[in-house]
Amino acid sequence: MISTTPAPLVSVRNIRKTFGPKEAVTDVSFEVLPGEVFGLLGPNGAGKTTTIRMILDIFKPDSGVVEVLGGSMSQARKDRVGYMPEERGLYPHMRVLDCLVYLGKLKGLTGSEARRRAEAFLERLELADQHRQKIETLSRGMTQKVQVIAAVLHQPDLLIIDEPFANLDPVNAQLVRDIILELRDQGKAVIMTSHQLNLVEALCDRIVLIHHGRVVLQGPVAEVRRRFARNILHLSGSGRLDSLPGVAHIERRTAGDWYLTLLPDADPQTILRTIVSNDHFTLDKFDVALPSLDEIFVQIVREQSGSAPLSASTNTHGLDHNPLPTIRPT
Repeated sequence: MISTTPAPLVSVRNIRKTFGPKEAVTDVSFEVLPGEVFGLLGPNGAGKTTTIRMILDIFKPDSGVVEVLGGSMSQARKDRVGYMPEERGLYPHMRVLDCLVYLGKLKGLTGSEARRRAEAFLERLELADQHRQKIETLSRGMTQKVQVIAAVLHQPDLLIIDEPFANLDPVNAQLVRDIILELRDQGKAVIMTSHQLNLVEALCDRIVLIHHGRVVLQGPVAEVRRRFARNILHLSGSGRLDSLPGVAHIERRTAGDWYLTLLPDADPQTILRTIVSNDHFTLDKFDVALPSLDEIFVQIVREQSGSAPLSASTNTHGLDHNPLPTIRPT
């Protein structure tokens, strides 16, 4: 049977990197496929930036293999990669349009094509009136948008973008989000790092979480959330819910939202049938209450760091045993 899984645009296999006595990255492996947004997550100092720099061939791994766009990094492959570092890479004394044209030409565009694309992006990101301003005079949010344009101007096959939503209000964050999703829909790959995990949850198809230089969790976002789901039902409805067999705790958070914490041996279907037959409550919908990536992130980092778990109810997945669960696509 012929596999239909596309070849990865990034393949990281067992990479390791040390700086003197410090081991920054240890045995990290993951793949990034065409047409996906991939979240590279971890607390500060986890090894994310070192990993990115090895992907970009800024650092050489001490051991392991990195392949980008089908092979080892070369100048031709670098021209197909867009990169927005967290520390930024613009020339502050240049005018906005001139800077973008210059950076586009470095990626192989002609001057006229770079100018055409830059002007279109400036218009789209509501920066057309600032095209003659020097970078250093822009607000942080405007500078962030110019940096995004610089990273995507040459239509890269792989975009690596570090904290893309920093300093952006919700309207401008949506504009940047649309650009990222367009690249994904065109079959390009996006590696994104961010501490705004609500946006990671909304944007990313898969994630890898690195802590102390090691992979501690990876997989599709939906599967990761299901894997860490606690024994809680979310109900939407109206009426009154009193004590129910098999339910340890009932919490009403808003007028129509109820959260039921089940006892360990409770059968959710039996409880739902009891609720449906309740004349005092009208059930509109129900689902399993999934934890957010924020909750999962905090739980894993705390437990891997030796801190106490968030609560007894969150410490139910064997996370104090290494290795942590790896959820891979089928």
